[in-house]
Amino acid sequence: MVPLVMGLALFIGIHLLTTQTDLRQGLTQRMGLGPYKGLYSLLSFAGLALIILGYHKVQLAPGKNPVLWNTPIWGRHVTMLLMLPVFPLLVSTYLPGRISAAVRHPMITAIKFWALAHLFVRGDVASLLLFGGLLGWAVYDRISLKHREAAGLISVRAGPARNDIIAIVAGLAIYGAFLKWGHALLIGVPLLP
Repeated sequence: MVPLVMGLALFIGIHLLTTQTDLRQGLTQRMGLGPYKGLYSLLSFAGLALIILGYHKVQLAPGKNPVLWNTPIWGRHVTMLLMLPVFPLLVSTYLPGRISAAVRHPMITAIKFWALAHLFVRGDVASLLLFGGLLGWAVYDRISLKHREAAGLISVRAGPARNDIIAIVAGLAIYGAFLKWGHALLIGVPLLP
């Protein structure tokens, strides 16, 4: 469980840094923008790697990951429904259109849907740490983004409606592929028989 907790602390901690505007500006002035972005990316990747390694390791250790609640039978259906907008939102992050203008921050919204969805099908301690921790961070980050946006420190990108069509079609295609093969291939848990 230690690598998972360390990974979450590093990943969430480094992402909380961006919400502290004065601290971030001070670091970029001292280090330079390029080195700051490089170090930020390296630490984010290290945190993500620890999360993946730690979560995988604890799932393979019987007795080390107590179940806090039994997930309901209908939880799987709620998860599938909540996951439906995740991939279109992720695509719209990189293809700004009306979706990104309306949602404001589609990546953060996608993370909230993803994390909440997985809490309906995973009731163990490691899953609560992973999905609950990332859900809490995403809620905090969305509130922080709203304040930074109001202060004029960041702006929301918008684009043509055709980007929304591409985001929806591509996102749903990725979702379908993930249902059929991707989740089993990447996570080791098949979603469809």
